Amino acid sequence: MTAPDSRPPSVLTIAGSDSGGGAGIQADLKTFAAHGVHGLSAIAALTAQHTRGVTAVHVPDVDFLRAQIDACFEDFRVVAVKLGMLANAEVINVVAEALEQHAPVHVVLDPVMVATSGARLLEAAALDALQTRLLPRCSVLTPNLPEAELLLGHSIGDRDAMRQACTELLSTGTTAVLLKGGHLPGDGDVVDLLADADGIHSIRHPRLQLDAHGTGCTLASAVAANLALGKALPAACRDAADYVHRALLGGYRPGHGEVVVLDHFGAGRG
Repeated sequence: MTAPDSRPPSVLTIAGSDSGGGAGIQADLKTFAAHGVHGLSAIAALTAQHTRGVTAVHVPDVDFLRAQIDACFEDFRVVAVKLGMLANAEVINVVAEALEQHAPVHVVLDPVMVATSGARLLEAAALDALQTRLLPRCSVLTPNLPEAELLLGHSIGDRDAMRQACTELLSTGTTAVLLKGGHLPGDGDVVDLLADADGIHSIRHPRLQLDAHGTGCTLASAVAANLALGKALPAACRDAADYVHRALLGGYRPGHGEVVVLDHFGAGRG
């Protein structure tokens, strides 16, 4: 009889590093810590950035990325994986191959494809690789509206269009979609939609007038942490959205820019 695994659950983030500490790997690890799970990281890109923008990007050799991922799975009980910035098709294919080999229970994909400025971050080949190699392996896909529009090839202009987009995204092979509604114009509440085999569920929060940094990374990481802790998907997503809202309420400006960085540990105490 096999003895139960006494190692605590770990969550692995495969994403880009933010030297400014507000997003990417840094936000992911803060989120994991605030949720009480052990955080692991495999750095898929290095960025030189601060609260006023990105000044340089470096993509490490993919063999080294694969070595980071394998090292994590060889020693830790990786229950969930969060995917963030994956810069090109070669990186995406290496990550997909690693996930196929190690088969983690939960994979949360934050498809970082569109910059805040609206600039597209993925070349066509990378978008195709993401759609064909990663979406079918996802437990949860967490796009914002510009990213969902890029995945689907059409605009999403209102709440009804969001619901239709959720149905379309489910047809790509992902198990569930948490479609973020913050980009919809208006002063009303922000409504995110969770779509899975049981239907479409709304998650609503008051809209905050903030220029925040790292919310998408944090939401996906909180979902992954909650799944690793054994929460069912609806609760994992709802609690993750609540966590982001609390972190925004306590947000602060650590640099010269107007960008707000999330208060992870204040949110964790909430």
